[in-house]
Amino acid sequence: MKRETLSAALAARVVIFDGGFGTELYRRNFFVNTSYDDLNLSNAAAVAAIHQSYVDAGAEVLTTNTYNANSFCLSQFGLAERSARINQAAVALARKAAAGRPGILVAGSIGPAAAGAGAVAAIREQIAELQKSGADFLIFESLDTLDKLRHTLTALADTACEWVPSFTLDAEAKLADGGSVTEIAALLRSSPVPPTAFGLNCGAGPETTLAAMEKAVKQLDLPFIVQPGAGAPRSVDNRMLAMTSPEYFTTYCMRYLALGARGLGGCCGITPAHIADMVRSLRPLADAERKEVPRVEIKPEDLLDPPPTAEKSPFGAKLVRGDFLKLVEMTPPRGIDLAATVEKAKLCAAAGFDAVNIPDGPRASCRISQVVAAIEIQERAGIETIVHCCARDRSLISLQSMILGCMAKNLRNILFITGDPPKLGDYPFSSGVFDVDSIGMVKLQSRLNRGVDAGGFPLGGGAQTAIVSGVGADPSAIDPEREYRRLAEKIEAGAEFIITQPAFDPERLLKFLARIRHFGVPVIAGVWPFASYRNAVFMQNEVPGVVVPEWIMDAMKNAGDKDAQRAEGIRIARSILAAIRSEVRGVATSAPFGNVNTAIAVCDGF
Repeated sequence: MKRETLSAALAARVVIFDGGFGTELYRRNFFVNTSYDDLNLSNAAAVAAIHQSYVDAGAEVLTTNTYNANSFCLSQFGLAERSARINQAAVALARKAAAGRPGILVAGSIGPAAAGAGAVAAIREQIAELQKSGADFLIFESLDTLDKLRHTLTALADTACEWVPSFTLDAEAKLADGGSVTEIAALLRSSPVPPTAFGLNCGAGPETTLAAMEKAVKQLDLPFIVQPGAGAPRSVDNRMLAMTSPEYFTTYCMRYLALGARGLGGCCGITPAHIADMVRSLRPLADAERKEVPRVEIKPEDLLDPPPTAEKSPFGAKLVRGDFLKLVEMTPPRGIDLAATVEKAKLCAAAGFDAVNIPDGPRASCRISQVVAAIEIQERAGIETIVHCCARDRSLISLQSMILGCMAKNLRNILFITGDPPKLGDYPFSSGVFDVDSIGMVKLQSRLNRGVDAGGFPLGGGAQTAIVSGVGADPSAIDPEREYRRLAEKIEAGAEFIITQPAFDPERLLKFLARIRHFGVPVIAGVWPFASYRNAVFMQNEVPGVVVPEWIMDAMKNAGDKDAQRAEGIRIARSILAAIRSEVRGVATSAPFGNVNTAIAVCDGF
């Protein structure tokens, strides 16, 4: 059976690469006075075991243990004459681990060529051996100077193959010699054999790699393969902590995915456990964007006219009327007692809030049903609710059941979100569903509002839902073009209002609003007060999609004691709201740690 090419795989899906190899060998007590490449011959079992661990983790690309397997580098161990055999054995070991998994590709790993004709000639020989041995493509890893890229291109001359140059860039997207992405791109364009993709690997850790990718994606029209290293430990409260846990790694991979990465994996220090965690969390999320609500034949006579937004709910009427809306987000409790939640909702109603936002398992946590919480709040506190509905947890069948249940209990406003992968929360052993993403959910809701379900069947008896559909948007998205494109699809699908991610940068939000104004859909801005400096640090580092400017971090840090920090958080939130008040249709604030008085203080007078 003919194997898939790398270019075809990257075009079809997000491809999962393996992690570090040298660090895995070191963990198995092969010390640095050993030629790691020669282990393909002298301890093939150890090399095979590492490949197998990555296969078990879900990797779709196995990288050969040949980073320094050229005669120039091997000569320091007196092993230059074994170069051909080492490369042949390396490909064979990776191929054997992939046996029975036809979708797995083998990448021939080649380290950077040092200066000198001898090194370039040795790399050219290694290229030939890896190709002859059956590598599916070549990946030139850890290129950190322009000269090393030039040597690579020289060695590749007259070679017909798929290949990937993978660079180690700093946070400013610079090479170690100061070379820029612009200069890299110019050299790549001069190559007679165009690269299949652009790689980023190793570096100072996932955060630095993200900063480099943000800059590089704007200058290169190639698929990106991102494989950060674990980086060095960081000082936190005077402790040196290794930050790159599997969950931390996965969180950053989600950000690479949002920037458009087509290949995800790891480098030095990234283990099979990291790759397994990433696959479990991100594969369903990556696949969700490619899923659609089923295209079924619907008889025109079965389609009812959708109810006007103003007639669906009091909240919908306020949207149409042009009122300035005040929303407060209240997270449902972990237990079963809703009494305190209802009392807090009563305080918000008395303070003039228009609705309570109720998240659906935020940060992939398990809490009482947001639908049950909404019923209690509406019936006992006398304030309208906006129920969040997350794609993570529901198949199309259960999604429709939830919407019909909301309609039956007079919950007429739903915010549709794709949601965080389960591994980013408290239940790593849970599985994400992601039958559709937020776009697909809005399409489904639009169908139900016309009396037809996902299968094209009428609800019967002239029944239809009358739900006001909302969606999220991120003004600070690391890939603004992707965010704009997806928002346009949500609007086309039938979204009737937008709630943004927390806006901590007024200028960035206003720029975003100017760009989407032509959609004609009301925008409610997320304006959240920090409860403390530690709360700000958590949001900045651990919550994907949230960007906190340094001026806010400095203000929170220097505010004083805990009460002063809370007051500063309120002051900052009010200043942001004042700056954007005239350009948005409302504000959605939070009750940090359940303190609704903070939310009331933010919105007082607006």
